[in-house]
Amino acid sequence: MTVSPLIWGITIVVILALLAFDYFFHIRKAHVPALKEAAIWSSIYVGIAIIFGILVFVFGGATMGSEYFAGYITEKALSVDNLFVFLIIIASFRVPREDQQKVLLFGIVFSLLARTGFIFLGAALINSFAWVFYLFGLILLITAGNLLKPGDHATGQSDNFMMRLAKRFLHTTDHFDGDKLFTMHNGKRALTPMLLVMVSIGGTDILFALDSIPAIFGLTQNVYIVFTATAFSLMGLRQLYFLLDGLLDRLIYLSYGLAAILAFIGVKLVLHALHENNLPFINEGEPVPVIEISTGLSLGFIIGVLVITIVVSLLSKAGKAQTAINSARRHAVDYIDLGYTADPAERERVYRLLTMEEAQIMAMEPKYRNKAKDVDKIRAQVAEAHRLHDEYT
Repeated sequence: MTVSPLIWGITIVVILALLAFDYFFHIRKAHVPALKEAAIWSSIYVGIAIIFGILVFVFGGATMGSEYFAGYITEKALSVDNLFVFLIIIASFRVPREDQQKVLLFGIVFSLLARTGFIFLGAALINSFAWVFYLFGLILLITAGNLLKPGDHATGQSDNFMMRLAKRFLHTTDHFDGDKLFTMHNGKRALTPMLLVMVSIGGTDILFALDSIPAIFGLTQNVYIVFTATAFSLMGLRQLYFLLDGLLDRLIYLSYGLAAILAFIGVKLVLHALHENNLPFINEGEPVPVIEISTGLSLGFIIGVLVITIVVSLLSKAGKAQTAINSARRHAVDYIDLGYTADPAERERVYRLLTMEEAQIMAMEPKYRNKAKDVDKIRAQVAEAHRLHDEYT
């Protein structure tokens, strides 16, 4: 189905309006969103995406609607996986919690811009070169393999190429000045960590797009569906970050589920490439008669894998242990860093969470409690947080 320029225009205006609303009504005044606020707005954005999908079903047909939902669910799952990296970056820069929303909104906007560029580039390549399906399939299969490597979410993504360039060639400071991007340091105008963390997230967004766009092109080649599924999957990601705060570590098998989904789509792309083959060294340049995976089967496989992955992760004792230990480590470090926030209520919130996580850890079986990496270092950090709290009170 061909989408008219009018529909394209209305869709883009709606997405820009949602982003503007998010900024002016939630981000402009720095604050820490309550769990209720995050839950309500996460539900609203998911609801908007579902309503849009229903409209696609009604006006575009069952195939187009199924492609949208398959793409949306896949991109949403990949976006949640991206939150792990955002969490690492934000924690490594010690971004004050009341200013984290602005960083996340920037990440969402930049990600939307980067992915839009890759979408139109990918569409142009597909229209001109059928062999691109082989390339996209190979990218997804390699990505799936990388997701199976241990420690996928533990890497220091904050020190990426763009970050190193900024620190090397520009005058920077290690101290925040509210939510300002520039400040005066040693009598000179300097970049604050707020700008540097945005540069770091921007760099990782480009890497995310390299995995994300081939995945959704494996489900549909309709550029409008690719764009809208990608855009709506990013909407509400900021609220989801605060809603899932502390639960992200719990999804210990998410990378395995995503690996299965990406490998499945990669195989689907290769089969489609064979079906459309025009490479002279494969079957003498003629299409290869192979089965093609339907959109309905793709949608069912994606939903099934995600449900199994989430349920198994939530029921896992190892997942509960990892969540408590990682959260205790993060909150201990946050509390030790006296410059983390000037808000006394935020300090108390962090300390209260730390004590709750300690109680959970002490109630665990020793085999889970002692399995954590750097367990002695974590215990020392927790002890130091207690000492500082005693001094503070």
